Amino acid sequence: MTPIEHPYWVWLLFFSVVLIALFVDIGIVNRKSHAPTRKETVAWSVVWVSLALAFNGFVYWQVGTHYNDWDLALVQAKLFLTGYLIELSLSVDNLFVFLLIFTFFKVPKKYQHRVLFWGIMGALVMRMIMIFAGAELVERFHWIIYIFGAFLVYTGLKMFQDSDDNFEPHESVIVRFATKYIRISKHYDADKFVAVKDGVRSGTLLLLVLIVVEFTDLVFAVDSIPAIFGITTDKFLIYTSNIFAILGLRTFFFLLADLADRFHLLKYGLAFILTFIGLKMLLPLFVAGLVLLTGDGGNGAMADLIRRYQNHEFEQAIINISLSIVVLAIASAIVLSLIFPNRKDTTESEDEYDSPEAG
Repeated sequence: MTPIEHPYWVWLLFFSVVLIALFVDIGIVNRKSHAPTRKETVAWSVVWVSLALAFNGFVYWQVGTHYNDWDLALVQAKLFLTGYLIELSLSVDNLFVFLLIFTFFKVPKKYQHRVLFWGIMGALVMRMIMIFAGAELVERFHWIIYIFGAFLVYTGLKMFQDSDDNFEPHESVIVRFATKYIRISKHYDADKFVAVKDGVRSGTLLLLVLIVVEFTDLVFAVDSIPAIFGITTDKFLIYTSNIFAILGLRTFFFLLADLADRFHLLKYGLAFILTFIGLKMLLPLFVAGLVLLTGDGGNGAMADLIRRYQNHEFEQAIINISLSIVVLAIASAIVLSLIFPNRKDTTESEDEYDSPEAG
């Protein structure tokens, strides 16, 4: 496949679109802290998804005109869309954990948007560092892709067993660390992260929630970034699809907060996706093992299949299969969640919050 080099002006355009969208969202529409209505969340969800799809169309046009190769442009558009859907679905799953964090700390709904905004701003920086570092490692040491693949298989299989129901934010290492080295009050002070009381400056409880959200997103990135490396190693496609997926995280949170229990099977769909991508990343290692066992020669069907795979004849088919499986897994998890609703009692009484000791 032809190596893709995206001009600097394409990168500048991407960052301009992101910054303008964030400015409109935060600086104009959500300038004052408030709990968004269902109408607002639906409208903004449409805006964020449309923006990502429009950028996907731009990638198709830009690559097609720059290389005069519309087949290559279609491949790039498919890779962006697959990466976007994977990151979006993983981000939606992360929202359920954010919901647990906000519920545990009893964060007023009108302040949750501010926490999510600054959490995403931190994610923009953290994801860029991790993606470019990961891409550099893969480029220099290609065998690392197999470690990523094995990690995804392990993570996917583990997701089939684990549950977030027992998640206890106050028991996390980051909370203990933060409250030990940062002066944190036990109260909220409007939407402030830092407040001064009796001449003493200290972080508010909202700051502690932001720290927990940032750390949680960092943990999620460890899973999601290797997943998209299983689709493509193009830094531009990885970063842009990743960022477009998390840009609408705040809006999707409020949209899905009331529907969390309805999508209880989504985690199994994501577990399947991660396992599939991990196995896909390990496929070249498996083929190399077959070659060692069977040899390069032979005229059998298996030998012919191996030769065609090594000559990259199946690249288009693998891209199409990957996109189809991602879409089918997400759609199936959502549909099955609606057909077989969660039987868990959602009227359980919430435990009273006992805030961590301030440092």
